[in-house]
Amino acid sequence: MISLHDPFLQQQSLLMASNYFTLTGQLLCGLPLNDPKLAKKLYEHPSVLLSHGTESDPIFCYGNLSAQSLFEMDWNTLTQLPSRHSAEQPNREERGRLLREVTKRGYIKNYSGIRIASTGRRFMIEQALVWNLYDERGRYQGQAATFSNWTFV
Repeated sequence: MISLHDPFLQQQSLLMASNYFTLTGQLLCGLPLNDPKLAKKLYEHPSVLLSHGTESDPIFCYGNLSAQSLFEMDWNTLTQLPSRHSAEQPNREERGRLLREVTKRGYIKNYSGIRIASTGRRFMIEQALVWNLYDERGRYQGQAATFSNWTFV
């Protein structure tokens, strides 16, 4: 479990929200960047919000409560998971293609794909927006995704 006052949670929330705004011109989950409770509100938001880092096999470094519930993992388990493991083996090639496209374009919207929870429960994510994360110096910090629609399959 992570504390809502954890500096990483504060920093990652602002990183995701500011990059989302820069790339799309919209507020992430409708929340202003200067909201003093941005990290808490994103963490508790009903939309799924995830991000992974820059490792050669990227690992999730953030998953809000909705993501944890959907993937049926707690914070510690989710944030040790290589993000490619969120898709079943046959779907990983498509997921990889998607992430390469995001790297090239900055973000994509209306992405759909099948993912899998820790229990093996499969679900189709729909209308996901996936975007790149860059720090204030322009250094690549990974990618993030958000979606509100999914269907269990």
